[in-house]
Amino acid sequence: MSEKFHISSSPHIRSKVTTEHIMLMVTIALLPAAFFGIYNFGMSALVVLAVTTASAVLAEFLWQKLMHKKVTIKDFSAVVTGLLLGLNMPPTAPWWMCVLGSVFAIIIVKQLFGGLGQNFMNPALAARCFLLISFTGKMTTFVYNGQSGATPLAQLKAGQSVDTFDMLIGTIPGTIGETSVIAILIGAIFLLFLGIIDLRIPGSYLVTFVVFIALFGGHGLDSNYILAHLCGGGLMLGAFFMATDYVTSPITKRGQIVYGICLGILTGVFRLFGGSAEGVSYAIILGNILVPLIEKVTLPKPFGKGGER
Repeated sequence: MSEKFHISSSPHIRSKVTTEHIMLMVTIALLPAAFFGIYNFGMSALVVLAVTTASAVLAEFLWQKLMHKKVTIKDFSAVVTGLLLGLNMPPTAPWWMCVLGSVFAIIIVKQLFGGLGQNFMNPALAARCFLLISFTGKMTTFVYNGQSGATPLAQLKAGQSVDTFDMLIGTIPGTIGETSVIAILIGAIFLLFLGIIDLRIPGSYLVTFVVFIALFGGHGLDSNYILAHLCGGGLMLGAFFMATDYVTSPITKRGQIVYGICLGILTGVFRLFGGSAEGVSYAIILGNILVPLIEKVTLPKPFGKGGER
């Protein structure tokens, strides 16, 4: 018998969609928020985005070279990490803090755990939380139109009134990529149209958050109050671009809904009862840690297993 059979382990399903393609599409989807951030905050925002992205790519390249591993910077995953970190930074952040955050994200959170697909939390958000804890003052100081002031979300927490229309457009102080809901939704619709993400995680996240705010926010179904919370902070950016990260979110459909519900509750708890007006970053990081348990609980049983006798 001259024929040779090639035996390989599962899975045997092949797809033409590559990691490089997915990451490139995510990069393109983030551009509206990035461009608006540069328009809103000026050249300082461009410098922050350029430094975080370039240092993330360089950190991955140097680490893989030093460790004699295959260089994977062409898959755009480091670009996405650097860009997301930059969008979560204030435009006044010094360059060295941008570099430190990118190195932490790539080497500590991603490469030390085995590289792309092995990290247990979102690298960009982990780096942002690291910088928030280490340099709280610099990470929470926001300057807009030459004046330093509180973000609308902080004003809302203090009981002050806010302009939800400005929050929707993005002409407000904040991090580079979180201000314009319209720009974020343009990128999100692009990813939804391509099938890169679906609505299970962001939909369950946002709906749960709205219900939590309505129940415990003290304003009931006040549409202006709820809309301000939806438009304020990094909620939209986190729901569509970071909570949906393939590596750190559940793979089961039921698990994705449970995950979104957990994120909505955690964000609501942090915003209403925590010391900070924000809460998205910490909510997603804690949600990432819960993913193995969520998948274990929601994993479908194999056919013929677990049925009643």
